Amino acid sequence: MRKRALLGIFLGLCLGRAGAAEIQVLAPPVVANAGLKTIAAAFTQETGVTVAVRALELLKIPQDTGAQPTDIVFVTPDLMDGLAKSGTITSRAPLGRVNIGLAVKAGASHPDITTVPKLVTALKGYRGVVYSNPDPARGSLGAIMIDRLLKRPEFAGVHGVISSKGNGAAGLINGEADSALQFESEILPHKEIELVGALPDELGAYVDIDVAVAAKAPQAAQAQAFLHYVTSAKAALLWQAGGLTPKAR
Repeated sequence: MRKRALLGIFLGLCLGRAGAAEIQVLAPPVVANAGLKTIAAAFTQETGVTVAVRALELLKIPQDTGAQPTDIVFVTPDLMDGLAKSGTITSRAPLGRVNIGLAVKAGASHPDITTVPKLVTALKGYRGVVYSNPDPARGSLGAIMIDRLLKRPEFAGVHGVISSKGNGAAGLINGEADSALQFESEILPHKEIELVGALPDELGAYVDIDVAVAAKAPQAAQAQAFLHYVTSAKAALLWQAGGLTPKAR
């Protein structure tokens, strides 16, 4: 009840200033593709406060947060800890988790990948497993995680392919391989491919995401309202549909 009351107060503040504010949101693709724009549109419809979403690779966000006007930022908890220590953010909240999943072309068979041995067997059966370029300069944490995973001893014999067409989903769509490893939220938007499922939990193939208000937020009250909105039960259903499992409240 208290959280709903606070949300009502913040939304009231936003309504009072509607038309004069635009919230600047900085998010990695793993969040931006998980229903963020839909949630932002719903927030705008309810409050009249517009939301501009700028997507940037996750590892580049900490440096960029203070470089341009930013109201809301989404990053992993460890990166958020760094932002907190530097005084770059104020209030924060856990948002949820996005798993790395296996994708195949639409209509292709879905193998059992519920255990690591079954996953390895499935991956070895593909002509190739495409994923994003793990070059640290690109700032893609997901690509780095997948690259490290495929280099583990138990994955010897799996033919990994670094996409030249964008991320792993784009590489699969463009025929660079017949399977892909990619964050689920970046697989689900594409009708040309299908999500087989998340990788087994014991591999740790996921990222947790926090959301925070920037310390120098130009629209601090509206940003606080947006933080409460994206972590609300109403938004949880939209996040879930987009491939992000909300944190239990």
